[in-house]
Amino acid sequence: MSRKNIRKRLSVPKGTTILTAKPFAYVVRSTHRNEKCDHCLQSGKLSRCAACQYVYYCNRSCQRKSWSMHKEECANLKRISPKIIPDMARLMARIIIKLNQGGGEELGYYSDTSYRKFKDLMSHYADIKKDEKKIEHFMCLCGVLQAFFEDVPVPNAAELMGIYGRICMNSFNILDLDMNRIGVGIYLGPSIMDHSCKPNAVAIFEGTTIIIRTIKDLPCLDWSQIRISYIDILKTTRERREELLSSYYFWCNCEKCEEPEPMAEAAACPNKFCTYPCSSDADICENCNTRFPEEFRETFEEVSEFTAHHLQSMKNVVYLDVSQMCLKKQEGVLHPLNVQHVQTLQAAFDSSTSLQHWEEAESYAEKLIDGYLLYYGEIHPLVGILYLMTGKIQLYLKKPKLALEALKKASAVLTITHEEKHTLMQKYLRPLLYQATIEGV
Repeated sequence: MSRKNIRKRLSVPKGTTILTAKPFAYVVRSTHRNEKCDHCLQSGKLSRCAACQYVYYCNRSCQRKSWSMHKEECANLKRISPKIIPDMARLMARIIIKLNQGGGEELGYYSDTSYRKFKDLMSHYADIKKDEKKIEHFMCLCGVLQAFFEDVPVPNAAELMGIYGRICMNSFNILDLDMNRIGVGIYLGPSIMDHSCKPNAVAIFEGTTIIIRTIKDLPCLDWSQIRISYIDILKTTRERREELLSSYYFWCNCEKCEEPEPMAEAAACPNKFCTYPCSSDADICENCNTRFPEEFRETFEEVSEFTAHHLQSMKNVVYLDVSQMCLKKQEGVLHPLNVQHVQTLQAAFDSSTSLQHWEEAESYAEKLIDGYLLYYGEIHPLVGILYLMTGKIQLYLKKPKLALEALKKASAVLTITHEEKHTLMQKYLRPLLYQATIEGV
């Protein structure tokens, strides 16, 4: 029996690395270009490229490794300075450069014998041509690329749209240890994976290397059945489906989208001792028969609209006072596991952490975990990182026993989602566990 057939028949336990890959092309996000090495995406003491003064590197080694690509963009980056080239335009430019260097023949393997080339990636060319927003974006990028390359010929419009479409449909956000987006890249082999809002695998990163790990036990390694999530799944089914349709041109019929979700838009029961997820237009709670106030439906809609407005306004910068104002309005109106309430808790936790308001951060983390478990599932990188951050905060607050409990939960999750040798485990979680164990004695 061939090795391929044996592998296909073997079961795959959760916590298995099924694929690792280097990027075909990638860029550091422009918002991080001053603080991340343009080659390895690591932070630290960086040196600026002496020629273009645009990109930064850890050391000469990273600069040398990056030179085959950067030499083709260096003079152009210098010429357009002080303008910042949009991330999508720079990624398109790098792909054009790579294809001109023969990169079209690069093979991205996802099994011993199966691979993809850049041309094999879906572009949804026909769908994009009918998408007014994407066409407008594409035309703007074409203008940027014409100015960027100046006298160097660029591919024709059809070829450029093919490149643009392949990026839109197949790019991965490159994430740091805290799951923050620090770059974007094209990975040939991993592009084979389809989407599910209830995935059986996750993508994590070690620098620019993508690592695909199973988070559920699988009967065999069948790539047609491997599912990751293309989007953040902390949304209602309607929101997820709309985002996937507008971004990827498909209507999601995954298990999660086909199931009812009573919590996602639930109202709080007027009886504060009842935790039943009520419908916002109900007259009485089905669980305890408590009657809703006459104006409740109107109040619920006002609070939902108010929350939606402020969550949208905080997409790039989160404010603690705004988050707290939303949470105050939600009291007794939105169910504690309503998606908007969980999203607001997330915003409050992020902002209190960045402000180093540790007592508040701990409180929000403890309230947030139930929502994370409901929407992300028990095994997910974000769940593990929330436990880790909670434990770290509790150590700072001199609560080693609570910290140890949180960090053990983090370890149980992250051992599955991350490799044991991953930087997150070795340099962060293990030392914190050791500290909590020593201080808790």
